[in-house]
Amino acid sequence: MKNILRIACIIQIFLAAPLTGQPGNTELMDAIKNVGSGFEALDHRLDILEKKIDDIYWYNKVGDIAYIDKVYITGPPLAKEKNPTAQGAGNPVKFWNYIFIPRDADPSRKYPLIVFPHGGVHANFDTYYTHIVRELVSQGYIVTAAEYRGSTGYGKAMYDKIDYGGLEVQDVNASRQYMIDNYSLVDSERVGIAGWSHGGYIALFNIFQYPGNYKVAFAGVPVSDLVARMGYKNQEYRDLFSGQAAIGKPADENVAEYRKRSPAWQVEKYQNTPLLIHTNTNDEDVNVLEVEHLIKSLKAEGKKNFTYEIFRDMPGGHSFDRMDYMEAKEIRLRIYNHLKRYLNPPKPFNSVRELQKAGYGFN
Repeated sequence: MKNILRIACIIQIFLAAPLTGQPGNTELMDAIKNVGSGFEALDHRLDILEKKIDDIYWYNKVGDIAYIDKVYITGPPLAKEKNPTAQGAGNPVKFWNYIFIPRDADPSRKYPLIVFPHGGVHANFDTYYTHIVRELVSQGYIVTAAEYRGSTGYGKAMYDKIDYGGLEVQDVNASRQYMIDNYSLVDSERVGIAGWSHGGYIALFNIFQYPGNYKVAFAGVPVSDLVARMGYKNQEYRDLFSGQAAIGKPADENVAEYRKRSPAWQVEKYQNTPLLIHTNTNDEDVNVLEVEHLIKSLKAEGKKNFTYEIFRDMPGGHSFDRMDYMEAKEIRLRIYNHLKRYLNPPKPFNSVRELQKAGYGFN
């Protein structure tokens, strides 16, 4: 209602005075700014509501096979504080973290853990991932998914904490450590990380920065080269990066910072973690050139313990191996076979039929 009233006020002011050189122009500009800030606040409130509804939906979609929890944990303090002398400055960043545990888990046994970072510059772990979680839990994996800094659905303050390729990576690793420290069912020697898009990007940086923490990794259509990405994306997208407090400048003013946050430019940090990479030539989000650069860089650096597949014009584009058609399921089975070799889940899939039953709850 308040926003409607603001719009009505703008219309009245606009009718009373043209935009250029007339009395009332200042009032019009102020009114427009007020409406803009009001809409931004409303957007965040709607995101919070959507997230709360989606959390309920998780129980409807996965609760038959998994115990679900959402815990409040911490990651590192902000890289840059607006006011470093303010009360609370330097405190760890607090964020929520999802946990999915198989309902048939035996408390006397230990189970492999999949760390599952969500995608998106600003997004969250929502029920879009239902079928993936069902497929993992059905194989006996425990799954954890961090709502790392910058995630949506938690208000403007959390949204503005975004640190793309920076401390969000530590947030995700903190979710791994939390599970090991607090759940005796988790086998600390059988932890893998898997993600798509920005989640694949975070998976890459986790095995680059913490190679001893993960036995295996999968990076699907991963953002890989922010320098190239800033070149082929539009200005609105570029502003999502230069507007971050942790980055602060466009790529042409600080190329080194964007290279530091690009896996393709940091491959010397990759150690031995078995890694599978997927990309698709018709990806409408992460252009295949980014992932090709990553692959070529790994080869040039002499890295050996990674495999990759470049798919040709697969239906679904960016989402090709997360889709529900048969080919996508067959590709996911290959992903799960990669994870299985190093994590030894208690009930691995042996066929696409088993994967289908898990994903849709068929008996």
